[in-house]
Amino acid sequence: MKVKFTVKMNFPRIRQLNEAAVTALEMTAEALHTEVVQAQLMPFETGHLQEDATFVDYSKSKRGKVSLVSSTPYARRLYFHPEYHFQTDENPFAGGRWYEPWLEGGISEDFAQKAFKRFYKKVGGV
Repeated sequence: MKVKFTVKMNFPRIRQLNEAAVTALEMTAEALHTEVVQAQLMPFETGHLQEDATFVDYSKSKRGKVSLVSSTPYARRLYFHPEYHFQTDENPFAGGRWYEPWLEGGISEDFAQKAFKRFYKKVGGV
């Protein structure tokens, strides 16, 4: 028994889906940033860390990597020391390790996967 078939690659559509994946990744990072801010977990005194100094770095998005960056010199110290007494006037749940709910084992660990899937379907038209 002999089977014969032909495969035609739709390269424009493949390119479009690859671009949609990059866009969905960037949108997912922005959604995570928004989610973290709305959860009111980041320390907030003047708002600089949360509003100005924390941003999404898209510089490697075409290679499948985006980063949520806090660019202040004190962000690391605050993040890794949850024992500090944080002001809770502006953000009632402020404390250290504010990304933990979105990490493995956290209550929202599947947030990024679900957001990416939703954005990819929308942008990619699938």
